[in-house]
Amino acid sequence: MPSFSELGLSRPMLENLSRLGFESPTPIQIGALPPALKGSDLIAMAQTGSGKTAAFGIPLVEKLQPRRFVVQGLVLCPTRELADQVAKALRELAVARDNVKILSLCGGVSIGPQIGSLSHGAHIVVGTPGRIQDHLRKGTLRLDQLTTLVLDEADRMLDMGFQEAVEDIIGQAPKKRQTLMFSATWPENIRRLSEQYQNNPVDVRIDSQALESDISEQFYEIAPGQQVQALAALLSLHQPASCIAFCTRKQQCDEVASELNSMGFSALPLHGDLEQRDRDSVLVRFGNQSCSVLVATDVAARGLDIKSLPLVVNVEPARDPEVHTHRVGRTGRAGEQGLAVTFCTPSQAHKINRLEAGRKQAVEWGDTGNLLATPLQPMDPAMKTLCIAGGRKDKVRPGDVLGALTGEAGLPGKVVGKIDLFDFQCFVAVEKESAAMALKRLEQGRIKGRKMRVRYA
Repeated sequence: MPSFSELGLSRPMLENLSRLGFESPTPIQIGALPPALKGSDLIAMAQTGSGKTAAFGIPLVEKLQPRRFVVQGLVLCPTRELADQVAKALRELAVARDNVKILSLCGGVSIGPQIGSLSHGAHIVVGTPGRIQDHLRKGTLRLDQLTTLVLDEADRMLDMGFQEAVEDIIGQAPKKRQTLMFSATWPENIRRLSEQYQNNPVDVRIDSQALESDISEQFYEIAPGQQVQALAALLSLHQPASCIAFCTRKQQCDEVASELNSMGFSALPLHGDLEQRDRDSVLVRFGNQSCSVLVATDVAARGLDIKSLPLVVNVEPARDPEVHTHRVGRTGRAGEQGLAVTFCTPSQAHKINRLEAGRKQAVEWGDTGNLLATPLQPMDPAMKTLCIAGGRKDKVRPGDVLGALTGEAGLPGKVVGKIDLFDFQCFVAVEKESAAMALKRLEQGRIKGRKMRVRYA
C-alpha cells in the first residue's frame, strides 16, 4: 500500500494532509492522484465515502498558480449540500498553499452576494449547474482561463436533468483543459459524455465490494402494502440512532414518514419538492440526532454526509443493482458495522434476481413472520432542535449561541449539541430534557446584544 509521500505530492501538502488526519491514501486516491497530477483526463468510478473529494481536490490545489487571480478550477456538483461539502474540503486542502480563494455558487440563495464575491476574483469555483449557467449568462463568471474541470457525481447530475446545462458549461470552457469525471455508476449517457468531452482518459475503477466489508445485508419478502409495518418492526427491533429509508417516489416519502410519525416514530421526508429552507432544516435535524429516520429519494439523499449511519432500508428494491450498491454503501463507513435491509414484494422479485446475477451469489432472506411479530417500540431521539432567526449575515457565531445558553449559571455545556449556522438562521441541538429551558433562555436573553426570534424547528 503506497503512502501519500510516494504519490508525488509537495511537502506543504504532505504536512497539511498529516495535520488533517489523512493517514494513508484510499484505493481511489492511489489510482487517481498520479494521472490527475500529471494532467491526464480521468474517469473515476467510486462510491460516496471512498475519499474521492481528496482524489480530485489534492491535484486541483497542487496545480494552482495562486498569483494568477483567475478561475483555474471548476467543480460541478448535483446538489447544494454536496457543493458546500466539497468547497469545505477544498478549503482545508488549500491551507497547504498561500492565499487560495475558493467560492461556492449554488441556487437556493440570493445571487447578489455571489456576484459581489466573484468581482473580487477566485481560483476555484464549486457549484451546481443551474447557478453556474446563471453567472456565465450574466458575464459575472468567466472560464477562459480554466485549466481543470471536475464533474462530481456525474451520473446523478444527468439523472437530475442537468445534461444540457453541463454540456453548455463545458462548451464555454477552453478546449485545452483537463477533465476529471467522478461517478458511482457508468450508464450509457455518462459514457457518451466522456467520449465527447474527454481526451484519452485514464480509467480508475474501485471495486465497491472492497468498500463494503463492514456491511451485512438482509432481504425480506413482504405482501404489497406491508412496507410501513415491516419498517416500523425493523426500527423497533434494532433501535438505530439514525436510519435512512429509501423510497422511489416523492409522494411515497411523504406517506411513509407520516405513517411512521403516527406510530410514534420520529421521521422526516426528504425529496426534491422541498423548499431549500425546509431541506436545510430536515438535514440539520437528522444530522444532529433530533430525528431518527430520514425517508428519502435517491436524488435527494445524494451528497449527504452522515458520519454514523447504522441502518439503511430499501422500502422497495432499487431500480437497478448500481443504485442498490450506492444506497447500501452509506452504512458501515469508517470501520463501523452497518446493516442494510431490503423489502421486496413478489412482483418485484425480478430486481433481486438481477442483483444476484450481478453478484454471482444468492442474497440472504430473513424470516418475515418473525420480523412482523416484533412489538412496536418507537425510539425517542436524544436531542431537540431550536431555530434562531439570525445567522452568518447577522454576524452570529456558534460561540455567541453557546454563550447565550450556558452563560451566567445557564445550562451546562454538555447538554448543548451541534450548532449549524446558515446565512439568515441558526439551528442548535439541545438534549430533550433541557429543550424547554433552552428555549426560555434564548427567548429571554440576547444574542450579539439583540433579541432574536426562537422556535422549535
